[in-house]
Amino acid sequence: MMKKNIVKKNFPVMNLHCAGCAARSESILSAQKGVVSASVNFASASAMVEYNAFEVSPRDLQKAVQDGGYDLLITGDDEDKAHRVEQLRAAYLVPLKRKLIGAAVLFVLMMSIGMIAPNERWTSWVLWLLATLVVFVMGRDFFVDAWKQLLLRTANMNTLVALSTGIAYLFSLFNMIWPSFWTSQGVVPHVYFEATGGIITFILLGRWLEDKAKANTSAALKDLIGLQPKVVTCIDVAGHPQIIPIGEIVVDNLIRVKPGEKIAVDGSVVDGTSYVDESMLSGESTPVVKKVNDKVFAGTINQTGSFSFRAEKVGSDTVLAHIIKMVQEAEGSKAPIQKLVDRIAAVFVPTVMALALLTFVIWFVFGGQIGFTQGLLSAITVLVIACPCALGLATPTAIMVGIGKGASRGILIKDAYSLEVAKKVNVVILDKTGTITEGKPSVTDVRWYTDDDKLKGILKGMERLSEHPLAEAVARELRVESLLVDRFESITGKGVKAQYNGLTYYVGSLSLLDEIKVPLSTEQQTEIGRLNEQAKTVIGFADANQLLAIFALADRIKEGSKEAIESLLRNHIDVYMLTGDGETVARTMAQSAGIEHYKSNFLPVDKVTFVKQLQSEAKVVAMVGDGINDSAALAQADLSIAMGRGSDIAIDTAQMTIISSDLRKISEAIKLSQQTVRTIHQNLFWAFIYNIIGIPIAAGALYPTFGFLLNPMIASAAMAMSSVSVVTNSLRLRYKK
Repeated sequence: MMKKNIVKKNFPVMNLHCAGCAARSESILSAQKGVVSASVNFASASAMVEYNAFEVSPRDLQKAVQDGGYDLLITGDDEDKAHRVEQLRAAYLVPLKRKLIGAAVLFVLMMSIGMIAPNERWTSWVLWLLATLVVFVMGRDFFVDAWKQLLLRTANMNTLVALSTGIAYLFSLFNMIWPSFWTSQGVVPHVYFEATGGIITFILLGRWLEDKAKANTSAALKDLIGLQPKVVTCIDVAGHPQIIPIGEIVVDNLIRVKPGEKIAVDGSVVDGTSYVDESMLSGESTPVVKKVNDKVFAGTINQTGSFSFRAEKVGSDTVLAHIIKMVQEAEGSKAPIQKLVDRIAAVFVPTVMALALLTFVIWFVFGGQIGFTQGLLSAITVLVIACPCALGLATPTAIMVGIGKGASRGILIKDAYSLEVAKKVNVVILDKTGTITEGKPSVTDVRWYTDDDKLKGILKGMERLSEHPLAEAVARELRVESLLVDRFESITGKGVKAQYNGLTYYVGSLSLLDEIKVPLSTEQQTEIGRLNEQAKTVIGFADANQLLAIFALADRIKEGSKEAIESLLRNHIDVYMLTGDGETVARTMAQSAGIEHYKSNFLPVDKVTFVKQLQSEAKVVAMVGDGINDSAALAQADLSIAMGRGSDIAIDTAQMTIISSDLRKISEAIKLSQQTVRTIHQNLFWAFIYNIIGIPIAAGALYPTFGFLLNPMIASAAMAMSSVSVVTNSLRLRYKK
């Protein structure tokens, strides 16, 4: 397959009832010709499919899934799909709630009649009538779907519900109509209509609570999708404002933003100033000032002033769109531990049906006079109490909440594997430039040897004409109007020269000053030597006769970098700094940042070798970088973290992206990983323990010793609450510090 033909898309999946449904629909998608990989998330009811667009189309995938008894939503963009899924979810919850209320009312009525008039001749007939309404009206969907699964030669959670309630109902009906069959054998017949009503009621309650809770697990993604406004104010060529839908915006449109409005697309400010809240993208709560030429991003919120900006990236090209896509793909991915759960879920329902049959046989053979009746009830209880949903929800709900929480904090996590491996990291490697530092030179020291302010204007005029990054930094430092110079000339590798009013001026390195034989006093030489010892770059401004000023420049440590490094060290994580700079600069920077281990004069290939060396020592390595030269080392590391304001290659390569480029987010990401994995383990423990303990008790394992038999109604309530408890435990992640 040619790589360029490979498409990766997220599709909502309809009609998933349990983890077995998710496993079956995933198998259907994976079996289609042209599909590279498919992953179905039961918690989000979505499928992440990677396929060859020349061999298979979304329509083909939809038909295959529909033939399997499910459905795939393939039309519309992310926002449309999200909206339609919400509509479908709401459309499902409304009748579900009605059925739940109806079943609950009838069940309470059945229980009341059973207690008030247990021995009346008409009691059984009234209970039968009420049970019929509960089972075949309120619980109709269980039987319809179970029949569909039977036709497809498969089974799911609805099969278990339909079997258990159907058997209990028919057995009770037989006992009510032909009680003589049992009385002739000396056995008192009983009806279990209340049990059938209770099972349906509790399972409907569990479904409703579970779906309500599952909707909250993807709250972060829905918030992201809802960040873009529906309409914008576009300025036409005549300068008149027009309200247009966001879908009609094209590159180079001029857009006006008023206070309180959301920014629709990415662009650059061309007029006005304001403060913009970027917290929904970066996780930073402090508003960012925006002025002419500054970048603005879709989904952020204008606060105080009004401004106009020119659209540069629209539609799926915006930063917000990329974030939404990354979060969707991450939520659709599976942690390694989920593979074991999927294998269990795929055979869970058939296994439970076999165990129920075995339970009945054992009771029938060894149960004596009550063997048949109790065997049937125990088999029903086994069918009811088994819960593949808790297993299926344990991992994906925690992953969804963890990834969503990360996105809301400005930490983009590419997949579940990254979230799981982050907790194991014990070494963090930091690139220097743009990661620990700001990535651009800034003036740190200025010394003028003259009081003539006109010279500052001349210097700024020269630096404005130079394209060197150091010249830009010096020009930013000078708070004066630039003067127009002439005969500007670049001296390759050394600096520039120009004339003003017939006098020649020079700006450049110390070697340039030495070349034009500018005399330096002892004081000036001492000052330059001191700055050099601090690993700063020194440039001079001079005329033909004397040194007029010196500027020292350095790449400053970013705010928060030292605090971030201290946090990592406190958590017993070793920190290394790698840089292509010389020993003096590397040593000075490492000392300033509080880093003990550093490597200087490192080429990109050296970084890869060093990562491999640490991995050979059984270290779990996280590599943090922002440049193209970091991409190879990022790919080699166990966990790769890119700074969001770095190169696209680094971000594409990395498994995590820190949007704000704040190193303090690394400790936050590792802590989030620890919390998420801990929640997954808790969920899986309780889901497995519930089934491992619950099924034998339902089968009657405690009866020989303690005489205890589990009521099917209690079993159905326990089953319903098991799934709800797993989802609720995952939702606790959202509120952990």
